[in-house]
Amino acid sequence: MRMLVVEDDVEAQRYLVNGLRESGHVVDDAADGETGLTLALSRPYDVAVIDRMLPKLDGLKLVQELREHGNATPILFLSALSEVDDRVKGLKAGGDDYLTKPYAFVELLARIDALMRRRQPSAVKTRLQVGDLELDLLTRAAKRNGTAVDLQPREFRLLEYLMRHAGQVVTRTMLLESVWEYHFDPQTNVIDVHISRLRAKIDKGFEPALLQTVRGAGYMIRAKP
Repeated sequence: MRMLVVEDDVEAQRYLVNGLRESGHVVDDAADGETGLTLALSRPYDVAVIDRMLPKLDGLKLVQELREHGNATPILFLSALSEVDDRVKGLKAGGDDYLTKPYAFVELLARIDALMRRRQPSAVKTRLQVGDLELDLLTRAAKRNGTAVDLQPREFRLLEYLMRHAGQVVTRTMLLESVWEYHFDPQTNVIDVHISRLRAKIDKGFEPALLQTVRGAGYMIRAKP
């Protein structure tokens, strides 16, 4: 699994990151809330472990920002704040679990496993929504603010992929492999053309614009600019 660890204590971060990597996970880390938010919005993670008290942007605000951007990454709060009220605040902010310090590493791994099991859908998802944009996977219909959006088959697949990764940066490589099934870059502007057409259909005449271009990285669809 690919994980994000946001922890400002150097020793605590080193211990946690090393332990997760030794357990076979790929781990990115950040020492403050702003960097953690940037990482979480720029690439997909299976789980994020976030400290409550962080410099620049505290853990509660970080998670609230992620949820407002439509990011659904499972989040485990890690904190020395152990009162019931503190745990409730963490869960209400958008956290999925809350583990207090000091903690046993085996318990942390068990909680991460539980989060991943919870993430597995009990039923096949047939409808996607980002803001007022809706996509019905059964009828292949799209609507923005109740207005039907006419999409070509490739545009539908492109929009579906973007919406399944709402709040995350989607790279050209990801789109080529998942939407066009190319495992190489054909050096064409096919993605740019389709993104332009899709943007004209789902954003023109509506507010706010949902489909964003992230310079030098790729594209992102999210409800909040």
